[in-house]
Amino acid sequence: MLNEGGSSRRSVIQKLASSLGGTVESIYYAFGEYDIYGVMDMPDSASMAAFSLQASASGMVGVKCVALMTPEEIDEAAKKTGEYRAPGVN
Repeated sequence: MLNEGGSSRRSVIQKLASSLGGTVESIYYAFGEYDIYGVMDMPDSASMAAFSLQASASGMVGVKCVALMTPEEIDEAAKKTGEYRAPGVN
């Protein structure tokens, strides 16, 4: 970062996301537990997993992904039903 700068790393992130069919909505640097935050729109979970695997393969960075869902996706999930028995309930 000291040699290449923050915008250079942003370009690398954008190139990787684009090569996997995604787009980068925003990139922010921060103080705290994580140094960089990115909001990306990836075509599917496998593409995001590929991003994570490739970015962390060098061992120089770690990637933690959080899937975000739209209100419409939550509406769709709420309409789905499945069979489930809570622990301790007969």
